[in-house]
Amino acid sequence: MRIGLIGDTHGYLRAEVFKLFRGVDHILHAGDVGTPDILTDLQTIAPVTAVWGNTDGFDVRACTVGEAEVELGGVCFALAHGHRVAEFNQLADVFPRAVAIVHGHSHVPRNDLVNSVRMLNPGSAGPGGVGWAPSVAIVEIQDGAINVVHLDVATGSTLHI
Repeated sequence: MRIGLIGDTHGYLRAEVFKLFRGVDHILHAGDVGTPDILTDLQTIAPVTAVWGNTDGFDVRACTVGEAEVELGGVCFALAHGHRVAEFNQLADVFPRAVAIVHGHSHVPRNDLVNSVRMLNPGSAGPGGVGWAPSVAIVEIQDGAINVVHLDVATGSTLHI
């Protein structure tokens, strides 16, 4: 199973995302969507699970949730923007069932383990992060193993984080 991770679009969905997400089975949006049209456009690629972020207005909040858990490829993913905790690692306490937690907010790509929970941030697909190009991530799940690749949206090249 292939899952596209995206976050912090802030109302701007780059055309390259459609190419990078071609063939994904599901998309997780980690908040700060910007407009509901972003989610509608992503749904033309694959089903979308999305949470709202701190900059999202009532229009986005009406079609998303604050936090979500979803099982994909036999793996429990938790999804939260991350602005409601003092430290992103606290999300592991909020979602005790999660094998992987996807968050946004910082605009900084992330892939590391915290107490055996995989913490993922695709980075910002909209304006980019401080020192980072706009990015997304692809998660591949095979036999319960999780492989994550972060990609520069403009070039499609792998980001080494």
